[in-house]
Amino acid sequence: MAYVVTDACVRCKFTDCVAVCPVDCFHEGENMLVIDAEVCIDCGVCEPECPADAILADTDQRADKWLKMNKEYAAKWPVISTRLPPPEDAETFKSLEGKFETHFSPAAAIR
Repeated sequence: MAYVVTDACVRCKFTDCVAVCPVDCFHEGENMLVIDAEVCIDCGVCEPECPADAILADTDQRADKWLKMNKEYAAKWPVISTRLPPPEDAETFKSLEGKFETHFSPAAAIR
């Protein structure tokens, strides 16, 4: 078992989860994070830390559609291992639904 990031992360990109992850399984895109299930050790410490409730256990039915997406982008995006400030408009996007279809960017983060 592992965890996945859902579209609730899009345009929020809070990194509270990254700060508590003991194995650096998070990868950073331009406007969201994903989890590499091959690295995730299923400790679960990240799930309650996400202010946007964007992290689910892969056994949760709602996680099904995000498993493939997390795997695909974890292979493309760089690892993120330190907490960063969220985007200035993160709170504006925090409660929006369906953000993947309207705001997702497949680009990797640029630092």
